[in-house]
Amino acid sequence: MLSLMVFIVLCFSAAGLGSIFTNNSLKAWYPTIKKPSWNPPNKIFGPVWSVLYLMMAVAGWMVWERLPQKGFSVPMAFFFVQLVLNTLWSVIFFGFQRPGWAFVEVALLWGFIALTMISFWSVYWVAGVLFLPYFLWVSFASVLNYAIWRLNR
Repeated sequence: MLSLMVFIVLCFSAAGLGSIFTNNSLKAWYPTIKKPSWNPPNKIFGPVWSVLYLMMAVAGWMVWERLPQKGFSVPMAFFFVQLVLNTLWSVIFFGFQRPGWAFVEVALLWGFIALTMISFWSVYWVAGVLFLPYFLWVSFASVLNYAIWRLNR
């Protein structure tokens, strides 16, 4: 159970770090840029991301508990890389206010989420399924990021 708490703290710490860059821009920069008509309201993002971070943590924990040896493994490496990339996207998009760079970064993130999901599936299929909503949400977020970049070039 302690390892589950570690994964939850780790994932929500990444979320908290990303939110440091997001919150300031949500008030000052983000309202001033052009967004597509299908851009969800800001109040949707917090609850969705909270659920996704929790699912991510549970999936990571499930795989960790099923690994024959604790420590380095390909699935865990993918998990930690995608978590860092997840946080870095907020820094680039909201902190640096660079939607174009953020789109390149989110494409890399999307690939690592896919790799994590596939590698998790091979260890424990439920963990792979838990990553599917995250994969789908980041797919949508990637298209949204691209649209915002195009509208504000």
